[in-house]
Amino acid sequence: MQSRTPDTGRTGATGELLSAELASAVAGARRRAARDGDRQIDTAHLLHTLLEADPGVRDCLHGGPARVARLLGYLVQRTIGYALRWSGTVEDSGALPALPAAVVPGWSPAAAGAMSKARARAHARGAGRVEGVDLLAALVRDPRCRAVEVLRRAGADPALIAARLEDPACSECG
Repeated sequence: MQSRTPDTGRTGATGELLSAELASAVAGARRRAARDGDRQIDTAHLLHTLLEADPGVRDCLHGGPARVARLLGYLVQRTIGYALRWSGTVEDSGALPALPAAVVPGWSPAAAGAMSKARARAHARGAGRVEGVDLLAALVRDPRCRAVEVLRRAGADPALIAARLEDPACSECG
C-alpha cells in the first residue's frame, strides 16, 4: 500500500535532505522501532534498514553478500529477542555529541548524533543530499553504539569499514 503523504525528502532527525535510499532507511527504522516496542530509533535500527535499503552501503562492507547476509541474520535475531537487554533502554554511547532528546524526539542520542555527523560529512563533500554511506561512516566511528556492537558480533570490522569509506580510491564507498 502506498502512502498518501507526499515525499518531501526531509525525513532525517533534523529535517535535512536525504537520498531516496536513506529516506527509505529512516522510515524503515522508525517502523522497526515501533514494531519492536522501542521508544526510540537507535543505531542498530538504522544499520538494519540501511543494509536493506541501500546497495551503496552493502557495497562498502568487506566480505560481500555473505557478510551482508550474516549481518542481516544477526539483526533479525536482535529483533526477535536476541538483544532483550536493549529493550526499554535509551542508547547513548557518549562518543558522539548528541542533540538533546527534546530536539530530536523519537531518536536515541547516539542515532541523532550519527545523523548529525552524516549531515556534516555530506556537507564536507559538497553533496546536496545526505547518503546512506554518510550515515554508515558516522555509525562506524562511534565505537560504543549498538550498530558497531552488531557489526563486531557479526564478524565485521568497523575500523576497516571506516577506512574504506574514507578511501578516495574506493569507488563503491562514495
